[in-house]
Amino acid sequence: MIDIKLIRENPELVKENIRKKFQDEKLILVDEVKKLDEEYRAVRVKADELRARRNSTSKEIGGLMKQGLKEEAEKAKAAVAQIGKDIEDCEARELEYEEEIRKRMLVIPNIIDESVPTGKDDSENVEIEQYGTKREFDFEIPYHVDIMENLDGIDLDSARKTSGNGFYYLKGDIARLHSSILSYARDFMVGRGFTYYIPPFMIRSDVVTGVMSFTEMENMMYKIEGEDLYLIGTSEHSMIGKFIDTILDEADLPQTLTSYSPCFRKEVGAHGIEERGVYRIHQFEKQEMIVVCKPEDSKDWYNRLWQNTVDFFLTLDIPVRTLECCSGDLADLKVKSCDVEAWSPRQQKYFEVGSCSNLGDAQARRLKIRIKGEKGNYFAHTLNNTCVAPPRMLIAFLENNLNADGSINIPKALQPYMGGQEKIVRK
Repeated sequence: MIDIKLIRENPELVKENIRKKFQDEKLILVDEVKKLDEEYRAVRVKADELRARRNSTSKEIGGLMKQGLKEEAEKAKAAVAQIGKDIEDCEARELEYEEEIRKRMLVIPNIIDESVPTGKDDSENVEIEQYGTKREFDFEIPYHVDIMENLDGIDLDSARKTSGNGFYYLKGDIARLHSSILSYARDFMVGRGFTYYIPPFMIRSDVVTGVMSFTEMENMMYKIEGEDLYLIGTSEHSMIGKFIDTILDEADLPQTLTSYSPCFRKEVGAHGIEERGVYRIHQFEKQEMIVVCKPEDSKDWYNRLWQNTVDFFLTLDIPVRTLECCSGDLADLKVKSCDVEAWSPRQQKYFEVGSCSNLGDAQARRLKIRIKGEKGNYFAHTLNNTCVAPPRMLIAFLENNLNADGSINIPKALQPYMGGQEKIVRK
């Protein structure tokens, strides 16, 4: 959510930002907020004037009574009572205006960073850099499910019976590999100075609307029937929500956190896409990074976060690239975002395995996350980034570490988490 001062002082800047995101249908919201804000402030001024008049009239009543002017005193009392009703009316209108303004402000997109390339959708995202060496294979690489089935490591048929499409059973060494990657990611991030968390896996609606846009919520979140609770789509939701309505001391910043959680997503519109595999699924696990910092530090932390993911994947012998998200591909709360994509030797292309985002003060404004400074309180900046999210990441791992006989090499960094195992072979 942007600062309403931007709409008061520079509505055209807000409109131009909306145009860059190709959301022209939202342009009218800027004019509506500007008008509602003017009416809201006028009502507040009127209410203040009425309160001042009530105070002065109330003071007159005592003097009139002392002078024996009972009739005049009664008239003054009646005037005070009427002023009280007028004040209540103003206060009710203030609340109505506040609600209408907030409703629109939650939909107006955040101001994107000037470095973000302009583009309509993810097809216009821009490659930043490639990392790692692509391995040359002299044999055909099977589909990732076939690789797992050859190692007796996945059961999709049983999962369809219990849960439907978009779910899976991992087993044996593949299940162990999955858990080992998450354990390694945890220690990798702790080694970089992040504090490890396991957060709540369900959050209330006020946290949901604080961390994401309505469109994202409708397309992603599972609602718990009969309760004000949602299953999280990522631990970022819980971790940013942890700071709701708090004032942080500058000395305690930055807050650098890494969190494990299962993630639950509807994946609306994704059915039929890689449905046989584990690319788009309703349930997965993830190691996340979250930073809460001073505004002047957020750009530096943004670069450090995505670099952590690049470094992590390179230790597992997986080539990756970073991709700058264009304006039309940015979610409404984001200032700047880039995807980390892993190389798929089978498809001869990169695919997304993580996303790094700087949200500026958008989440902080919604959730009232403030910093106590020498010159008063101000809103924090929040950032998040995926360290690793298996089982999607397993696709890249298996393909890049596959041998001709179907076995999988275990990179040195991961071997301690696999009991010293150097390869996964079919038992």
